[in-house]
Amino acid sequence: MDGAVLTDGGIDAGVAAHYGDPLREQRQLAAGAGFVDLSHRAVLRVSGADRLRWLNDLSTQRLDRLTPGAGSETLILSPQGHVEHHLQLVDDGDAVWAHVEPTEVDALVTFLDSMRFMLRVEVDNATSDFALVWEPLRDAHPSLLSRVDTQVDAVAGRQVFVPRTELPSYAASDERTGPPAGILALEALRVEAGRPRFGIDTDHRTIPHEMGWIGSAVQLDKGCYRGQETVARVANLGRPPRRLVRLHLDGSARENLPVHGTAVFGETGEIGRLTTSAYHYELGPIALAVVKYATPDDALVTVGTDDLVVSATMDPIVARDDSPRPGQVARAAFRLH
Repeated sequence: MDGAVLTDGGIDAGVAAHYGDPLREQRQLAAGAGFVDLSHRAVLRVSGADRLRWLNDLSTQRLDRLTPGAGSETLILSPQGHVEHHLQLVDDGDAVWAHVEPTEVDALVTFLDSMRFMLRVEVDNATSDFALVWEPLRDAHPSLLSRVDTQVDAVAGRQVFVPRTELPSYAASDERTGPPAGILALEALRVEAGRPRFGIDTDHRTIPHEMGWIGSAVQLDKGCYRGQETVARVANLGRPPRRLVRLHLDGSARENLPVHGTAVFGETGEIGRLTTSAYHYELGPIALAVVKYATPDDALVTVGTDDLVVSATMDPIVARDDSPRPGQVARAAFRLH
């Protein structure tokens, strides 16, 4: 689209980073206007009469009772309980539509195909035919598009599956309430909301409890699935090895935001790693980090880079036992200004 400055590459390669003013674009999205092109994400379509029961048995969320049009999210775990895939999805009555990170799709399709056995399910990589767009929640629904909505995004939005051939008409529709915004704006709001992103805020050791996915993507009262033993054990003990926190960085980070993987230090030495950083239109420089579970919420921490050490304060996303309960934290974190 006109005026787009593309990302430098990486997992978000191929879409607009911004359209000239990322802070203005953040304000626009927070006010409920505009949209974000997420057409680089991979789209899966799972059809067949057994699709919901099958996905329910494979993953952490209760999906066998999912009603058409109700968005959800789920995880597929390793036998040891580590997060291998994160799907955001919706069922339209005929098929489940899901979107995942572009680097994830080949391994996910291979795994799902290997688990079909004699069940009535078909797994299709629909990325070449459908694209994803994020838009703030609003009442208007463009009538010219076939679309499937899922309202699982933390920043009061929905992800819309749009036929790729209709992307230009979607962007030009008179029913759009604002110009496009880049992915940097959406990422800043995601960090504000404390919403983890697979492959960026997670690693090969991540278990669901560390990211705050219990409840939203993991149901503790459902039947057996791969990795459930780890989920149940940690839920009963209440102490995962690490937890997700939000960092408020000092003003020196404005021009030089710490990058993914930068070490986070407390009084006792290194306590974790920064996973995502952003400059927020109201909060200034903020970040997500994964730190040792026992790190106190009021700990003063520093984030080290090669040429700069930035001081920071923490907000819990995943609470410790002596912190506010996770539901309280999530409700506060998910509120837009």
